[in-house]
Amino acid sequence: MVVCVCNAIREKDLKEVAREGCATTCSAYARLGRRPKCGQCVPFARTIIAAERASI
Repeated sequence: MVVCVCNAIREKDLKEVAREGCATTCSAYARLGRRPKCGQCVPFARTIIAAERASI
């Protein structure tokens, strides 16, 4: 599923960087070489990252 349309970031991308240690949306986007643009994806991205980190 696409989480961020502006940056073409998929849910699997966020889960992967969360498993690699990124705990915040900003760090995850930076790890992917991107940054939030419109910001509408940030709450959903935050939820995905937190859930993935909790399952580690």
